Amino acid sequence: MTRRIPDETGGAAAPLVVGVGARRGVPVSEVLELIAAARAAAGCTDRPVVALATVAAKAAEPGLLGAARRLGVPLRSFPAAALAAVPVPAPSRAAAAAVGTPSVAEAAALLAAGPGAELLAGKRKSAPRDRPPGATCALAGPAVTESGALTAGREGAATYRSSAADIVMTSPNPPRRGPDRWTAVAGDPAPGSGPSGTKET
Repeated sequence: MTRRIPDETGGAAAPLVVGVGARRGVPVSEVLELIAAARAAAGCTDRPVVALATVAAKAAEPGLLGAARRLGVPLRSFPAAALAAVPVPAPSRAAAAAVGTPSVAEAAALLAAGPGAELLAGKRKSAPRDRPPGATCALAGPAVTESGALTAGREGAATYRSSAADIVMTSPNPPRRGPDRWTAVAGDPAPGSGPSGTKET
């Protein structure tokens, strides 16, 4: 059910947004291992990760904050109602009961990637050896026009329009160079438009 966006962006790899969900207390290492595995499986290791995205209820989760810091990107968060408005291929009743939206990883990835964004990889669960999965992730990229140019959207997928209260930048050291430079402030262009816990969610 996922779609791949062609890498026709003037020679630069298209940016990647990672939607993440997590159980309370998930280790940073588990989140990072999951993201690496998802990128490898989707053939997206050459695409720069420009942001992690999650539901507002998980914005202070140490495992997600730590993963964002290690990757040098912001962790963006959206209200559950905004995520619930984004159509996704794998909605979850457990997630809806836990955080108020049937999708965290997929919906957050799509919303953060901008209007017209498409999933590159659907929800994937972490696989620790000695306990249940503690994290989920999904990969999305900004829409690409027929000419290969990335769209420069200022609002999320579906019809949701972001506001300053909806987005939180939690990484103190955002990237300073390269195609993944992007500051998570309401009204900023979507990735690529400029130079280059209690339940599983």
